[in-house]
Amino acid sequence: MKFVRTLLLVFLAVYLMPPLASAGYWYMRERPQSWREADWTSAGILPEPEEARAASIHVFSAATGGMKGAFASHAWIVTKEESARAYTRYDKVGWGTPVRKNGYAADALWYSNAPRLVVSVSGAAAARLIPKIEAAIAAYPYAKPGGYRIWPGPNSNTFVAHVLRSVPELGAVLPPDAVGRDYLPEGRLFAIDPDGRDVHATLYGLLGFSAGVRSGFELHVMGLVAGVDLARPAIKVPAVGRIGL
Repeated sequence: MKFVRTLLLVFLAVYLMPPLASAGYWYMRERPQSWREADWTSAGILPEPEEARAASIHVFSAATGGMKGAFASHAWIVTKEESARAYTRYDKVGWGTPVRKNGYAADALWYSNAPRLVVSVSGAAAARLIPKIEAAIAAYPYAKPGGYRIWPGPNSNTFVAHVLRSVPELGAVLPPDAVGRDYLPEGRLFAIDPDGRDVHATLYGLLGFSAGVRSGFELHVMGLVAGVDLARPAIKVPAVGRIGL
């Protein structure tokens, strides 16, 4: 009985306290009350494409709008071919055609929230990986209208996580607050990345784990992620994100 009580206390400390603290902070901070009031302009992170001739790939994540922003982020993918005069941005959204191309500036704020760079690749490596990214986007099974569910997925993070798993050479996973990233497409319960270096098990994004070189070790509960990353030392805290050691 003591073990069960201790386990319950640990669970509450890990999966309840950080989200509650984040919600309190988010409630008090100044933020736009609707998408109409939000700033969607460029954050000025990426150079002008004409100035950066090399091919490049960038994956961004930013806190989303409303009270959801206390717990969840939105991710997107940006690519640029060598010598291209513009970036190409891919988002999964919940309205219209779900996989949106160039709906916003490549490095735009999301509901006035500054984007965080998840991973960036440039040069010959990016030129080699862009076709793989485009193939993964084309193969995404929830690309038609209606192929979106805010929780537990498939949502915007399900889409980007699918691409990152399909192209493991990018060497990245989405941050812990990317709710929906652990929902495996087509209702799969288990997946191994193409290079065999990460494994994922999930009950439709509600309960599961990931383990491997890129994921470290993670436990997923109702879309919240806790874990540890040994390759890039950090702990992963639900609703908060990565905290470097």
